[in-house]
Amino acid sequence: MKNWLLLSITISLVACQTRTTEKPFIAIEGIDSTRKPGDNFFNYVNARWYDTVQIPASQSGVGAYRFMNFQQRLRLQDILDSISKSKNVSGSLEQKIGDFFASGMDTNMINQRGFEPLKAGLNRINGIASISDMISFMAEEGKLSNISLIAFEVLPDQENSSMNMGHIYQAGIGMPDRDYYFKTDSASVSIQQAYKKYLAALFTLTETDSVSAQKNATIVYNIEKQLAASHKTNIELRDIKGNFHKIALADLNKKQGNIGWTAFFKALGATMDSLNVAQPSYYDKVNTLLKSIPLGDWKIYLKANYISGYADYLSKPFVDAYFAYNKALTGQAVQKSRGEIMASAVDNYLGQALGQLYVKLYFPESAKARMLELVNNLQKAFSSRVDQLNWMSDSTKQKAKEKLFAITKKIGYPDKWRDYSHVTIVRNKYFENVVSAASNNFQYKLAKLGKPVDKTEWYTTPSTVTAYNNPSANEIVFPAGILQPPYFDNNADDALNYGGIGMVIGHEMTHTFDDQGAQFDKDGNVKNWWTPKDYEKFKAITKQVIDLYGTFTVLDSIHIKGALTVGENTADISGVAVALDAFKLTKQGQDTTRIGGFTPMQRFFISVARIWRVKMKDEYMRYWINNDPHSPPMWRVNGPLMNTPDFYSAFNVKPGDMMFLENDKRIRIW
Repeated sequence: MKNWLLLSITISLVACQTRTTEKPFIAIEGIDSTRKPGDNFFNYVNARWYDTVQIPASQSGVGAYRFMNFQQRLRLQDILDSISKSKNVSGSLEQKIGDFFASGMDTNMINQRGFEPLKAGLNRINGIASISDMISFMAEEGKLSNISLIAFEVLPDQENSSMNMGHIYQAGIGMPDRDYYFKTDSASVSIQQAYKKYLAALFTLTETDSVSAQKNATIVYNIEKQLAASHKTNIELRDIKGNFHKIALADLNKKQGNIGWTAFFKALGATMDSLNVAQPSYYDKVNTLLKSIPLGDWKIYLKANYISGYADYLSKPFVDAYFAYNKALTGQAVQKSRGEIMASAVDNYLGQALGQLYVKLYFPESAKARMLELVNNLQKAFSSRVDQLNWMSDSTKQKAKEKLFAITKKIGYPDKWRDYSHVTIVRNKYFENVVSAASNNFQYKLAKLGKPVDKTEWYTTPSTVTAYNNPSANEIVFPAGILQPPYFDNNADDALNYGGIGMVIGHEMTHTFDDQGAQFDKDGNVKNWWTPKDYEKFKAITKQVIDLYGTFTVLDSIHIKGALTVGENTADISGVAVALDAFKLTKQGQDTTRIGGFTPMQRFFISVARIWRVKMKDEYMRYWINNDPHSPPMWRVNGPLMNTPDFYSAFNVKPGDMMFLENDKRIRIW
């Protein structure tokens, strides 16, 4: 779950217990023995659960993976509810997260204020008299992390990963991806209509008459569609070198003079001589449109973007308007509870403050120690697999192992916590609290510009159920949130833990060597370390992954996008293989004693299937296929296992079974 994702069905305090003798193993329940494991292993393990579980009305899916975060938010809500009712020292972390939560729970005050918090900003837009004024406004909002046409980030220089630099990325649209503006199928048209209705609602809710609101919505949508036409597709965005274009700021200012980059960055407070323009064609288009589109239309566009950026923090009519659009997009039936919404908001804006409390309550050091043991064992197994590759030369193998053993392992929580001393939180001003926290987040980012990279930094909060690989730092990260069942359980036998969190560890480790990660050296620089012949062989195997997954279908006829999901699919295939090899090094992995009727090897594969146990709405499945670089959960199980020889022997998979692949068709990439 590169860059930001992972997760489960139940959340148990078992993860916070120590290993005991009273519970020698975890029972495996729900197997549908009427099904052939070799036809659809995901269903063999999960169908009974899938057919009976109900998706909560406030969610678009249920089960493992990212949907575990629903249960996490309920847990965080309990923490926040308790803290918000306590007397906390002014300026303390407890006061800030408690009062932030309380201010957002005070819906009476929020509803009473209506759109009053936006009036000053809307008046500033009304006063814009030139493109220069417009750019200045966007910079001021950018300092509050409210992005419109220009998306600015501070991240490592991919040619010198020890230093941070400025990057700008394509932006400007309100729907998830460029293709939503151009598809003509009925599902896409319904989403387009819902989005246009949402845009119109933003204007009517800020006292624009309905006729003008509809006209404004059309203007905004048409501008966004022109911007979307210049966007790279989500597949094109996977091209590491194709999305890095370093240029001197002075040259960029000459090239795109209508934007006025020097003035923009001065207003933003960002001082630099050069930057990466990730998608130049987008900013070429912006530069042209700034002259061809009337200023009055741009002001309407800015208003829609401005209101939408803050809609979640305003009164109920604004929240309802966004939900109506989101319902069309994801199928979510009813709105989330206010407590869940606020748990997410606190985690988003003050996540490491909240994380410190979460870790104290739910993450024992014994779990961190066992997790590190698992990571180290998989690292050894990965090294052994590299030695056995028949398509890679010895010189490249040596470089690969150097990179493998240079990986930084981050487990549980950061060694150094974020400082929130500059965030001002008051109990009855939710909107202002959000603005203060957003401003702090931007200044935290801006302070890194032109400075050495802080290798201790985390890009997720400790309570989030996820894991990620950061290729520019050559690191793998496993926050406390994922270190719970079904991924990790201190009471479980090795088969379940290696098939669970072990597969996740192997997955993240493999991202170091997937089609993107393989372009980074051991220090995190985009730099070739391959022989030309080896890299061509690697790309050929990667193409096999793309082709195989492109044959898999969901919702009857929609195909997985093999080119979009290739990195995650590579990590899934290898993740299972590496975890399995590491499991074979354990005492249980070398035994055949059955537990609960299953061999250790069978329990390993059943655990792999359980960690991707997910059921989701059809609308969300379509959203997933269009936007997510991961394959849908069923194929995160069946796809890798089809390519795993030990799976065939463990469950007697034979020719004629739907998952059977001839030996020469099975993919071994790492």
